[in-house]
Amino acid sequence: MNPPDTTPTPGVASPRLQLVGITKRYPAVVANSGVSLTVQPGEVHAVLGENGAGKSTLMKIIYGTVKPDEGAVHFDGKPVSIRNPQEARQLGIAMVFQHFSLFDTLTVAENVWLGLDKGMPLADVTRRITEVGSEYGMDIDPLRPVHTLSVGEMQRVEIIRALLTNPRLLILDEPTSVLTPQAVEKLFVVLKKLASEGCSILYISHKLHEIRELCSACTVLRGGVVTGVCNPQNESNASLSRLMIGSEPPALQRQAPKTGDVVLKVQGLSLGKTDQFGVDLIDIGLQVRAGEVVGIAGVSGNGQKELLYALSGEDTRAAPAMVQVLGQDAGRMGPRQRRALGLHFVPEERLGRGAVPTMGLAHNLLLTRNDAVGSGGWLRMGQLQAHAADIIRRFGVKAGGPNAAAKSLSGGNLQKFIVGREIDAKPRLLIVSQPTWGVDVGAAAQIRGAMLALRDAGCAVLVLSEELDELFEISDRLHVVAKGRLSPSVDRADASVQKIGEWMSGLWHAEVQQHLARSERQAGAGGQA
Repeated sequence: MNPPDTTPTPGVASPRLQLVGITKRYPAVVANSGVSLTVQPGEVHAVLGENGAGKSTLMKIIYGTVKPDEGAVHFDGKPVSIRNPQEARQLGIAMVFQHFSLFDTLTVAENVWLGLDKGMPLADVTRRITEVGSEYGMDIDPLRPVHTLSVGEMQRVEIIRALLTNPRLLILDEPTSVLTPQAVEKLFVVLKKLASEGCSILYISHKLHEIRELCSACTVLRGGVVTGVCNPQNESNASLSRLMIGSEPPALQRQAPKTGDVVLKVQGLSLGKTDQFGVDLIDIGLQVRAGEVVGIAGVSGNGQKELLYALSGEDTRAAPAMVQVLGQDAGRMGPRQRRALGLHFVPEERLGRGAVPTMGLAHNLLLTRNDAVGSGGWLRMGQLQAHAADIIRRFGVKAGGPNAAAKSLSGGNLQKFIVGREIDAKPRLLIVSQPTWGVDVGAAAQIRGAMLALRDAGCAVLVLSEELDELFEISDRLHVVAKGRLSPSVDRADASVQKIGEWMSGLWHAEVQQHLARSERQAGAGGQA
């Protein structure tokens, strides 16, 4: 294949970005091989591919955090060598990473200010954050420390920081993975407005309906190689899936639930927030039985983090009977004691909580497993590596082997490994937060299928997710959390996106009161009869 002609045509605007024959090799994998891509001014261009296809590496090359081994980059018709993110920003390139680049101990404003021209005083940055957040429907308190934010709120910070640079090319890597449907709609309005003003956008997402709605061009990668270019608005979800993974994702096989005993019982759980930016948990009550999946929906930052800490054992302030696992009072038990009862947990933060970034996958098994620890504390490394290799094989994880560092995996592949690690432990109770965040359609179907298979085997599964489609697909019952309160449960068959969306604003109280009033009237009528 001959490389594209990069000579400008007189009277025709040059492409905003043109990549020619980009190749990047790592010791264990060729991430990009001869990749060429062209983005026009004002174009929203999707980069589509399964986890590990080379998308994020390609974006990092454009942004200057990774240097290509071969190939050329042209920006506004001129050859450029982007050696670092500062040079990228000087050209007008901004990027929102899938894994956030924020300092936990600094405030929102300080984090944003670090990525901007230091000629703007911090006070002005603080004011602009409030203005831009309000304008684009992504309100955030600029004075909050980052460590108090939920994952969804951290993503807002990254997007606002990028918008404050007035970019000519904006790169978004899974920007909606933890945003609510309402927030996604507002973001799309912003992106379409930016495009109409001449900003080019490179958009990475595994949500095919988003790509079809937003993007007018699409480059498909598979195994680091360009396998197709299309207009996604002329494609279906099925045809995009075939371009991306070579087939359509398998349909989930759902069976009617066969519920057993109560495995998780939460009653009267009330906990005060541990910092001024947290959320109080107020009289939380729920049950999860063996053989069912219970989903919890909610807008990020409404108490999900606090509830997960209380359920996983990271927060042990609850009275013992407020959290019961398999009939045992567990409110004061730590994570290890709860694991001994059969509770396993997948946190939303993959790097840092779900896995140690610099440790190999085999060693990361030790975070929640100790079956490879021999007498005297010696590790059986052969057993540990074989175990990790088996999880890699069974869950289709693309990695450089069982000793590959967790941080070397793409976000979706690391998620598959962590979910696989916990499912492989044969839990009695599995609690999962954001199970398919940033995961491609094939891998998402695999993870959801594995959770349903676990449920069918008699495990109790509790899923917290901001993906309503996901919750409707796998849940037997649904709750909503809003402002630290939990709604009553509703059977999936009786739920609707509209109802759950209203409940996410905390509006279930009136509906519940109406239901109780109707029940009382019916009971009274029956008594009179």
